[in-house]
Amino acid sequence: MDFPPYLASMPMHAITEIHGEPGLRERFRLEIGAFDEDTRARLTAALDLAAELHRDDRRVREPYLNHLLRVAIRLMHHYQVRDADVIVAGLLHDAVEDHPAELAGQHRAGPAAGGDPTAAALAALAERFGPRVARLVGAVTNPVYDPGRDRHAQYREHVAASLDREPWARVVKVSDFTDNGVGLIHTVGPKVHSLAAKYRPLVPVLRELVARSDTPLAPAVKEHIFGQLDLAEERFAAILDRPVEAGAPTGR
Repeated sequence: MDFPPYLASMPMHAITEIHGEPGLRERFRLEIGAFDEDTRARLTAALDLAAELHRDDRRVREPYLNHLLRVAIRLMHHYQVRDADVIVAGLLHDAVEDHPAELAGQHRAGPAAGGDPTAAALAALAERFGPRVARLVGAVTNPVYDPGRDRHAQYREHVAASLDREPWARVVKVSDFTDNGVGLIHTVGPKVHSLAAKYRPLVPVLRELVARSDTPLAPAVKEHIFGQLDLAEERFAAILDRPVEAGAPTGR
């Protein structure tokens, strides 16, 4: 497939709409060109594993892999991340949460790990990409929630507590959140409202985490992220705070 010479400067959702997964894969290839050969091979292996694990997953109108590619590309291009562990974690940030049994099956110990599929999946990730990658992915992996409590509240509590002690995991999470939050306008159907309600209260949490002095990003990158969080908040408000149309039932 032929791509325009300006692919490296195109917004990622424009690449998604026009060129789809092949375009995002090409943009990823261009971004990793800044790394040495061994690192490029490692990043490509992480992408291959993500593609294998999420091969049947979809995100409304697109392959789920597109989301993972955008998270990784954003880390490299907008956040100026050159730490391969962080980019690998970005590509695989949903692997343990979504496909623990399949990932654990690749570990020589199998799903043993005390019968805990999450622990076994993290062990498989550590064996293949190192313990630091596994730790970063673990920090952004949602736990099993208490069915008796509000899931959104538990989600926010988990994010705040887990990222408090993992500065680089904050970077992965905010790239994920940006794709989910700012990109929510590319979603259709009834999930738009429920996702906006889930994500909106996380904006101040992430803003505070990013602003911390130990968050390893340049000041200009942090300002870029704050702008993206502002944009996400604007979009959540547009979805959740719409005025009731004239003549529409109010539910009172």
